[in-house]
Amino acid sequence: MTRHVGWLVSWVLLCVVVLAPLTACNAIGNEVNQVINRQGAPLRLSGADPATLDPALSEDSTTWSYLLQIYGGLVRLNSQLQVVPDLASSWTVSNGGRTYTFHLREGARFQDGRPITADDFKYSLERVLDPATHSPVASIYLGDIVGSQDRLSGKASSVSGIVVVDAHTLQITIDAPESYFLSKLTYPTAFVVDRNNVASGPNWFLHPNASGPYTLVTWQPQNKLVLRRNPNYVGNAPTVNEIDYDLSGTSPFSLYQQGKLDVATLGTGDLPRASDPSGAFHDQLVTTPMMSFWYLGFNVRQKPFDDPKVRLAFAYATDKKKLVNGLFRGSRTLAHGILPPGMLGYDPTFAGIPYDPAKARQLLSESSYGSAANLPPIVLSVGPGAGQTGEGFAQMYHDNLGVNISVEQMQTSFLADLGAHQYQMFYIGWAADYPDPQDFLEVLFDGTSQGNNTGYDQKNVDQILAQASAETDPQKRAALYAQADRLVVEDAPVIPLFFDTEYNLVRPSVKGLTITPLGIVSFVGVQVQG
Repeated sequence: MTRHVGWLVSWVLLCVVVLAPLTACNAIGNEVNQVINRQGAPLRLSGADPATLDPALSEDSTTWSYLLQIYGGLVRLNSQLQVVPDLASSWTVSNGGRTYTFHLREGARFQDGRPITADDFKYSLERVLDPATHSPVASIYLGDIVGSQDRLSGKASSVSGIVVVDAHTLQITIDAPESYFLSKLTYPTAFVVDRNNVASGPNWFLHPNASGPYTLVTWQPQNKLVLRRNPNYVGNAPTVNEIDYDLSGTSPFSLYQQGKLDVATLGTGDLPRASDPSGAFHDQLVTTPMMSFWYLGFNVRQKPFDDPKVRLAFAYATDKKKLVNGLFRGSRTLAHGILPPGMLGYDPTFAGIPYDPAKARQLLSESSYGSAANLPPIVLSVGPGAGQTGEGFAQMYHDNLGVNISVEQMQTSFLADLGAHQYQMFYIGWAADYPDPQDFLEVLFDGTSQGNNTGYDQKNVDQILAQASAETDPQKRAALYAQADRLVVEDAPVIPLFFDTEYNLVRPSVKGLTITPLGIVSFVGVQVQG
């Protein structure tokens, strides 16, 4: 969501509809919470079951899309990807950029009418950081708050950097100035939950006391999830009264054709018909480049990928054009680096590592293993539904390197096992949680990051990332992140494959709908005609 790909939705929308499913045929951006329906009627969407409705545990974009509606935070991102007030009406920054003082909105209440106070936010943030909560992302989003590491390690029962000034004022102090700290608070880990609700039992989140724009009416796994506008929400209220998600796994394109959806996210196999200029859907197609990238990752602490020349050999042996033009029929953009187009630090002149099988074989012969025959057994781990894509990679490396690779298709434990560094080689995607390069490069590649699933740890890269984190000049920050991007690609802990694009059909009666490069769509101000 972290936004690892909320792969379940994308596999349904892209892979099942088409050819070989790319692990995570896209979690990223394919959360179909992007629709607004007829005036007074429920807004009908397709989706996939969330992994949880506990914001402390969210680490995929499918889950993230529901949490953004059910819970509120101090701040959130708007449709222009700007940080705007949510349950906080305003804030000030002091102490050299390290202390943030938030003033809560008067009248902020939970779904049941109980007032939301600064103490509720302190409780919620400290709960995420409580080691007993087992949040997989606590350190990523809240780890820079003073005292957070002591709380995570169990050395402290509270977080010293989170202070309740009064019922409507909360103060948060971080360990160093960060230009992106407010953006990190837009991720659901920083959203407020009701402590009484949490104390009601381990499955409290099946009946959450909502603090966000919508309340949960029902969640029937593999059937439907229904949200209804929260009358006690004091933020920028949505204009759609009810949102109905179809979780059945039926093709969204088929449902759209039957008039059962108002917006449909398309799979690759749907695109020729949907984009046909002479067809019925051409004028209803909306194309959105996403801030996300897909990659092959290596565990650099496991053999043979502890040898940089082996990793580089795989990188030179990767035919990205074949992947994009074959499996995706040209509907994705080749990725030469980590940062997607439109993000600070993206360098359009960076060519990355080219496809060169001869160079790949040379590097393998120069490695400590000397040849493919001397490599230990290699296993490529992919997520549910991505087995065919994994086999495609295995064939590619057999043809270009003479390497034999076994493919294992994991199930629901894929992200948890990935975070535990159990995989030798893996295929996955990453989507921006907020539009800042730190969310890609530092989260995925800093040696101390909880989101670093490759074990990559280079002091020179860490130093550049630390410098970029503290830099306030945008041009200097961009240059530093571009430099870090190049260094990571040239070390090859991952092989960037492609940047994602989302394709939606939107009915002409829906006006004012904006699909952002993060997959965020506000239900505010949308008009439905007819």
